[in-house]
Amino acid sequence: MVLNTNERHNPVHPILIVDDQKVAMAFLSTALERAGYDHLLCCLDERTVMSTLESREVEIILLDLVMPHISGEILLAQIRDRYPQIPVIVTTGTNDIATVVRCMQKGAHDYITKPIDEALLGAAAQRAIHLRELQRQNQRLSQHLLAESPEHGEHFSEIMTCDRKMRALFRYCEAIAPGREPVLITGETGTGKELMARAFHAASGRKGEFVAVNVAGVDDHVFSDTLFGHEKGAFTGADRPRRGFIHKAAGGTLFLDEIGELSEPSQIKLLRVIQEREFFALGSDRPIKTDARIIVATHKNMETLLAKGSFRQDLYFRLRTHHMEMPPLRDRADDIPLLLECFFEQAAKEFGKRKPTYPPELIQLLKVHPFRGNVRELRAMVYDAVARHTSKTLSTEAFKKYIFPSSSPPAAPANGAPQNIYTGLKPLPTIKTAVEALIDAALEQSGSNQKIAAAMLGITPPALSKRLKQRAEGAERP
Repeated sequence: MVLNTNERHNPVHPILIVDDQKVAMAFLSTALERAGYDHLLCCLDERTVMSTLESREVEIILLDLVMPHISGEILLAQIRDRYPQIPVIVTTGTNDIATVVRCMQKGAHDYITKPIDEALLGAAAQRAIHLRELQRQNQRLSQHLLAESPEHGEHFSEIMTCDRKMRALFRYCEAIAPGREPVLITGETGTGKELMARAFHAASGRKGEFVAVNVAGVDDHVFSDTLFGHEKGAFTGADRPRRGFIHKAAGGTLFLDEIGELSEPSQIKLLRVIQEREFFALGSDRPIKTDARIIVATHKNMETLLAKGSFRQDLYFRLRTHHMEMPPLRDRADDIPLLLECFFEQAAKEFGKRKPTYPPELIQLLKVHPFRGNVRELRAMVYDAVARHTSKTLSTEAFKKYIFPSSSPPAAPANGAPQNIYTGLKPLPTIKTAVEALIDAALEQSGSNQKIAAAMLGITPPALSKRLKQRAEGAERP
C-alpha cells in the first residue's frame, strides 16, 4: 500500500485504486496524475481493501473486476453494503458487457473498458468526485438548511430547499408578513404554494388560525356559504345559522387556493371583502367586519385570464399587492437530493421498511426530467419506488420507466400537429450530423452519464458506447 500525499488539484480524500497488475496500476496512477489528481492510494492486494476502508476515508474507488483472490464483483457488493456513499468505478475488458451490466445493477457508479482511454478515465473520476462533493454539501445543507436565510428559519422548515431564489422568497415573505395587504402566490402545480402560505402565516405572528379553502369549481352560492356562512332560513335546508371559514380565520390567515377558477359573482364579493374588510352572511343585511389576512394562489397564468376577461382586473391588482412566484423544481434541481432524502425517509416509515440507499446515478437521472408535477410528482415517484423495492439498494428501473416510457408518443405542439424540428431548415443536416448533435445534447443533459444518455436516446448503453468509440477512432485517423 503506497500513499501519495502530494496534493495539487485533489479531492478531500484520496482516490483508491485497486488492481493486482503493477503495469495497470502504474498506468492508472500516471493517468490520474496527468488529470490533476495526485492524492492516490494504490492497492495491489484486493484482500486489504475492506480493512483500508475501515481505517481511513477515501473519495472514490477505481476497481478492477478480474483479480486472483477476490473478484471485483464480490468486492463491489461488500463496498456498496458497508460504504454506499463511496462511488465505485469498475474497469473491465471490452467483452465483459454482461459483467458490466451486473455491476451497474449492484450499484457501480460508472465503468471504463480496457484498454483505458485517459480522457474517459479523467472524466469518470471528475463525475464521481463531483458526486461526493454534492453529498457533503447536501449533508451540510440538511444540518444548516436555512442558515444565512431568513431571520426565523423555523417558519420555513417544511420547505426543503437550498435554492437561492427560494431563500430570497423566504426573506421577502418575512418582510411583508407583518402587513395586512393580500398576497398572490403563483406557480405550477406541485411547487408548494400552500406550504409557502402556511410559512407566511407562521412568519406573520398572527394568533388566529390558518384556514385553507380550495375554490376550484365551486359556484357562487357554495362559495358564499362556505366563506361567509348563512343565517337561519337563508335558503331551503338552512334550519340553523352557520359561520363561514372567514369567521374561523379571524385574527389569522384565510388561504384561497385555485383563485383563477373563481366565478365572476364570487370575485365581486371577494373584492368587497378586501376593500371594505367586511362581508355579509347569506340571508343577512348586516355587514360583519373581518381582520383575516387573505392569501390566494393559482397555477394558472393570470395575464391570460385577464386578457380573456375571465378575471376582473380590479380584483387582480388588489390581490397582487404582494406577489410570490414559486419556481418549478426543474429550475432548482439542486434541491432534488434534499427532497429525495426527505421522501425516502417518509416513505420508508410509512411502508415499515428500512430507508433504502440509492445509486448515485439517480440524482442525475432525475435532473433530466422536466417534472411537470414538480415536488408532488417527485414525492409520488419515490413512494412508488420504495413500495416496490425489496433490496438494500434501490433500483432505478422504476424511475427510468417513468421518465423514459418506451410506449410514449413524441410530444406534439398545442395545435395537435406533428412536431417537425427541421421544418423550414435549409439546408437540412445530414443524418450523421443530426445523430452526432443528438448524442452530444444527451451527454450534456445527462452530465456525461452514458447510461442516462442512452435511455434518453432510446438505445442501450453498449450501443451508445459503440457509437462514441467509433467517433473517437474516426477523429484519430489522419
